Amino acid sequence: MATEGDVVISKPELRDFVIRCVTAVGADPEHAVDLAELLITADYRGHYSHGLNRLEMYCSELRSGVCRGGAGTPEIVRQTVATALVEGHNLMGPVVGKFAVDLAIQKAKEAGIGMVTVRGSNHFGIAGWYALRAMEHGLIGMSFTNTSPILNPTRSKDQVLGTNPICMAAPGKDGDSFVLDMATSSVALGKVEIQERRKLPLPHGWAVDADGKETYDPEKVKGLLPLGGTEESSGYKGYGLSMMVDVLTGILSGALFGPHIRFWKGASRVANLGHCFIVFDPKAFTDDFEDRMSELMDYCRHLEPVEGSDKPVLVPGDKARKHMELCDKLGGIPYHPKQVDFMNDMAKMFNLTPIKTMS
Repeated sequence: MATEGDVVISKPELRDFVIRCVTAVGADPEHAVDLAELLITADYRGHYSHGLNRLEMYCSELRSGVCRGGAGTPEIVRQTVATALVEGHNLMGPVVGKFAVDLAIQKAKEAGIGMVTVRGSNHFGIAGWYALRAMEHGLIGMSFTNTSPILNPTRSKDQVLGTNPICMAAPGKDGDSFVLDMATSSVALGKVEIQERRKLPLPHGWAVDADGKETYDPEKVKGLLPLGGTEESSGYKGYGLSMMVDVLTGILSGALFGPHIRFWKGASRVANLGHCFIVFDPKAFTDDFEDRMSELMDYCRHLEPVEGSDKPVLVPGDKARKHMELCDKLGGIPYHPKQVDFMNDMAKMFNLTPIKTMS
C-alpha cells in the first residue's frame, strides 16, 4: 500500500518507460509490450518485487545476450487435443509464457482442460499474470515456473531449488475472484532486494546466510528459507511444494531443473527455465461454480477477526484488489522514492529521458 512520501507514476508513462528501456538493449518492440504489461500488472496489484524492480534484470540479460531479444516466436514441439509441449527458443519469459497459456486457454475451450509445459524460457514474472488471462475467459487458470537455485531445502546449507511459485485464479460472481499467487519460499527474492534498497532489516523467517543460519541483514543473504521457515515451523512443507513445482516445470518439460539451473545474479549462460500452465473450464464439472466460489469467499470475509484486531479476514486476491482500487483513485501507481531513483539510474545508463512522475 502507498505510504507518505511515495511518488505516483501513470500507467502509460510506465509502459512507455519499460518499452524504451528494453528496446534500447535489443528487445523486439512487440515483445517489449508483453514485458511492459506484465511488469505494470505486478506493481498495479502490489507485487512490487516482480514489477519495475525486475526491469534491470531483463535489460541486463538482453544486453549480455544470454536471453534472446530479437524477433521470433515460441514453437509447439508436440501436442494432443488437451496437452502441448512448447519450446521457448530462449525468448523473454513473458513472451513465451503468454504464448503457452493462450494455447492452454484454447485447448480448455475445446476439450474442457488444457495443460502446456514449456522449456527453453526465461524469468516469466508474476505467475498471476498468466492465470488471470485464463480467468478473463471464465476459466480456472494455474501457472507454475521453476527458477534459479536460491532456496535452502530443510536441513541443507546449500541452495538447490528456486522460489518456484504457484498460482491459481478462479472466477466468482459479479467480477469477484480468488487469486492465489505465492512463492514456495518464505518470500520472493525481490522483497529482500527491496528491503536492502530501503535500508531495512528482514523480518523473521525470510532468509539465511552463507552458513545456512537465519539472517536479518539483507546484505548477508545467501539463500531463502522454504515456505514455513525452519523445520520447527514446518518449512519442509514449502520445500516439498518447491520440488513439486520443479517436477511439473523443469523435469516434465525437458528444461533444466534444481541445481542444474544457473544461479540468479551475474548470469553468464542461458537459463532454460521450465513453466507449466493448467487451464480448465469449471462448467465441465458444475453449472454454478461462480456462485459457490463467491459463497465460500464471502463466508471467510465475514468471519469475526481475532480479539484486538481491526483488520478484516481476507481471501487470496483481496489485498491486490485493494491496491488496484488505490491506484485507480490516485490515477497511477505509487512508488517509494528510492525505487524511482533506481528507474532513473537505468534511464541514465541507456541515455534515455527520465521517467515522468505525477507527484
